[in-house]
Amino acid sequence: MAGTDEDAVAAADDALYVLTAVLLTPAKFPSVLGDDYPEACAALGLAPLADGYGLVLGQDSVGARWTVVIDDVSLVAVAIASWDCGMEYELSPDERTVVAALPGWPLEVAVAAPGVPAPHDPAPEIADGPALCPPDTSVWGPAQRRLGADEIALQWALWRDQIDDAEFTPPPATSGADGADEAEKDAPKGHTGIRRVLAEARAYVDSPPPLGRVRSSFASGDARTLRADGPGWSLVARTDDIAFVLLDDEPGEVLPVGRGPELPGLLEALDKMAVRPS
Repeated sequence: MAGTDEDAVAAADDALYVLTAVLLTPAKFPSVLGDDYPEACAALGLAPLADGYGLVLGQDSVGARWTVVIDDVSLVAVAIASWDCGMEYELSPDERTVVAALPGWPLEVAVAAPGVPAPHDPAPEIADGPALCPPDTSVWGPAQRRLGADEIALQWALWRDQIDDAEFTPPPATSGADGADEAEKDAPKGHTGIRRVLAEARAYVDSPPPLGRVRSSFASGDARTLRADGPGWSLVARTDDIAFVLLDDEPGEVLPVGRGPELPGLLEALDKMAVRPS
């Protein structure tokens, strides 16, 4: 595992100026890093522990970027919750909770520590491996697609208001043995990509995918916000409403999926098997 030697840990722990922190757990992880929890862990060279990790991003006394991985998930969760509420919280992990000190940052950080040199990668002699860097989101691909899905989940009402439900008037019923005809009613114009996504999401119910491929989080009322990802696709939905699909092979497109006859049951089944925040 990169960055686990004593020199690297000591370098990162020496006057680390904490800038931000994120959770890396089965239910909540930076989706830009992967379609599921094990994939996100692999991007950092970490084993996918059941309880997950906290990632503390900061700079050392000479301005070098470090990502300190700790196993005290609750500490990071409390810090993030406090910051989200506009409260001050000094995040100071106990050295006994440090799993690894990784050079670089795996995510974009828009701030820098005052009074130290500008953020830069640690010197090779103490980094013990290549520095982490954020995935390239300048061009459309898996990372950008997942970020797009994150934004839709965060701004659901804004995206939902742009959709006219009249788009989803179902065509005359046709027979079909595999449910493809039902999916076509949910997707305007019978979009091939949407049919594929719904079929693959349906397969998750019978054959559970890697941990974190399907996640459920709070929404207003009794609804839940569902997030599912797969090879080349992301789906965001509310259990009481429609869904949106993003595809790697359709750059920048956000494809709505109406309730129709199939989607409600599929969302209910996915929600039952989804990973939820503790």
